[in-house]
Amino acid sequence: MNSAIERYAPLCAPTRLLFGPGPSPVSPRVYQAMQQNVVGHLDPFFFQVADEIRTLLGYAYSTANTFNLVASGTGSSGMELAVANFTEPGSKFAVLSNGYFADRIGEMAARQGAQVVRLTQDWGRPFDAGQAREFVLRERPRIVAMVQAETSTGVYNQVQAAAEAAHEVDALVIADCVTSLGGMPVLVDSNGIDIAYSCTQKGLGCPPGLAPVTVSPRALDRLKKRATPVQSWYLDLQLLDAYYSGHKYHHTASATLFYALREGLVMVAEEGRENRWARHQRNHRAFVAGIEAMGLRMLVEHPGDRLWTLNTVSVPEGVNEAAVRQYLLEKRSIEIAGGFGPLAGKIFRIGLMGYGSSAENVMLVLEALAEALRHAGFEPKGNGLAAAEGKL
Repeated sequence: MNSAIERYAPLCAPTRLLFGPGPSPVSPRVYQAMQQNVVGHLDPFFFQVADEIRTLLGYAYSTANTFNLVASGTGSSGMELAVANFTEPGSKFAVLSNGYFADRIGEMAARQGAQVVRLTQDWGRPFDAGQAREFVLRERPRIVAMVQAETSTGVYNQVQAAAEAAHEVDALVIADCVTSLGGMPVLVDSNGIDIAYSCTQKGLGCPPGLAPVTVSPRALDRLKKRATPVQSWYLDLQLLDAYYSGHKYHHTASATLFYALREGLVMVAEEGRENRWARHQRNHRAFVAGIEAMGLRMLVEHPGDRLWTLNTVSVPEGVNEAAVRQYLLEKRSIEIAGGFGPLAGKIFRIGLMGYGSSAENVMLVLEALAEALRHAGFEPKGNGLAAAEGKL
């Protein structure tokens, strides 16, 4: 037995510079919060933390909603929660799909027995507002779902036009804000979003494991009038509310992850939403200036359609994107990601979000990427660092 134990050295995770689509770098303040004593999931201190999170989520989401809570699970659990609670068998569910995660929403809705209708657009291209509005008014669905920040492509989809049309036909609006919350304007109320969900490991700069959700009063009213039970017991919003508001046992939530989220949201409030958005926008624009100076191009054509949190850079012709990523990981301990689906091998996905969105990191990533591209046989055309510095 002793010899078996001796084979396991003390755990020592490598230091990675996380510049992919998530997880993003975690702030030392968040790590420090996670070192606090674990309490039980029914402890008064736990519910104090949970209540503070609910208030802070309203600020981060830019909403007056009071029904804000956290699901124990990653951003995909937030997606499933949104779909499962508001989709009934046979109902019409409209998806505006121009990327992988919108397709996933449609798959979840189909598994709930919905009649799924889709408005599709090429990956990397946003929806035209008039086209989105016409689609919703024509289909007259019960739910309209779209991804505000499409992680697979780097597109920032405008929600308002589709949401306005949805409300005209008495449909609820679900928005995936996984890669926008904490780094870009989500604007739940002014955009007309009824159900928004996100994650902790991107713009909020926390470890993965929780899904922050906000729900409008009209969506809550719809939920209470459901004709059929919610198919998911674990993600049933009314059961979760009985836990967080009524302090009735539901599941064993992680106090440690709640500490982390609470600290991440406090950091959002201390910096200020608008200041935080401005920081992400400034660093994104500097990064793009560096990329373009090097002779590379962004996948998303128009600057206004790009995420500030996640940059999608087209791979130069003749360059093996997997080899570039491998070089960065092995030589610089930097993690970025590639594309998948129709964009497999065609793009780099480079995240600068949350705690990781800084002028220093913009310069670090540009310098390392230029080095990796040279190793792969591509010589940058210009000085990306000088171009980026001019925008910072």
